[in-house]
Amino acid sequence: MPEVVLAYSGGLDTSVCIPLLRERYGFDKVITVLTDVGQPAEDIDKGNKRAEKLSDEHYVIDAREEFVEDYIFPSIKANGSYEGYILGTALARPLIARKTVEVARKLGVRVLVHGCTGRGNDQLRFEAIFRTSEFEVIAPMRDLDLSREWEIDYAREHGIDVPVTKEKPWSIDENIWSRSIEGGLLEDPFYEPPEEIYSWTESPKKGLPPQIVVIVFDQGVPVSLDNEDMGGVELIEKLNRIAGRHGVGRTDMVEDRVLGLKARENYEHPAATVLLAAHHDLERLVLSRAELRFKVAVDEAWSELAYMGLVNDPLYADLCAFVDQSQKRVNGMVRMKLYCGNAASVGRRSPDALYSQDMVSFDSKTLSQKDAEGFAKYHGFQARLLKRA
Repeated sequence: MPEVVLAYSGGLDTSVCIPLLRERYGFDKVITVLTDVGQPAEDIDKGNKRAEKLSDEHYVIDAREEFVEDYIFPSIKANGSYEGYILGTALARPLIARKTVEVARKLGVRVLVHGCTGRGNDQLRFEAIFRTSEFEVIAPMRDLDLSREWEIDYAREHGIDVPVTKEKPWSIDENIWSRSIEGGLLEDPFYEPPEEIYSWTESPKKGLPPQIVVIVFDQGVPVSLDNEDMGGVELIEKLNRIAGRHGVGRTDMVEDRVLGLKARENYEHPAATVLLAAHHDLERLVLSRAELRFKVAVDEAWSELAYMGLVNDPLYADLCAFVDQSQKRVNGMVRMKLYCGNAASVGRRSPDALYSQDMVSFDSKTLSQKDAEGFAKYHGFQARLLKRA
């Protein structure tokens, strides 16, 4: 009996895949795997109910801790950002793919399926993992060249209840680190996003009074929020709520996809915005000028590989090794002010700071200002020679 394992999200694309795999591909048994990487509990519950109704066998995997520890924390240490996008969906896809492969191997199934289209990045992120295994890979949305409107009609005909309509055809992906919204009128880069697309963030126009949060980092990883030690999942969830109330973490951008297409993307990522800003600020206090300059290039290369889903690339491991080494001194606390959509660092402190208040002070006598005269004589020396020529 032909069997297949589907990486299932509970949304329109993967729900439509289930009957399509039977009708168009002739599979007798469709096994679904829903990986929890911090989606809202309501979405997990609805996804499970849809899968239990539509599929022949269903598995749920709680990978939240693993997602935070092995994917989000490395991204924080590398200041993960691709063209201004903080890599939420991109980080989650390889983990979801790996969990799907694990279930297929355990069950002895030889065919893997994802519900990605042929226009986006996710097909590449899934298949970068799927194709390192011994399995056959099927992508019905891409193979059959299906439109979103066709999928909505097909879902209705098959009694599939999905939270998408032709009037509001938003394609939404959520995990603990970010929420992405695309599709419909949002595909017009000149169209202003309506407030209804946002769920994690209040409108910055509400103008709540500024709020200070204090974040403590240990070797580049956040370990405490407002003087309370907590695990990564709890810290990110709590900071999402706090920063979201202040409208922090909205991104509206035109993004260069891996395939070369430009796409208009909208994101919400309150905690990510705050943590990345705080981490980068702390790095400037503790890393040397040479380290900071070099790390900019490392962070950019790391982010591009993560965006593409190439976490198995040898260069990715090389870059992670440098990043991890650089983070050994990234210890301390940062005070962040949240207000009207902004997250600004207003104070930082570290036992490893390369900063001397005494030496830099205008009132200090530790260093004699006369000592700098010799340095000044040679600063720009070659340019002065050229000017005289």
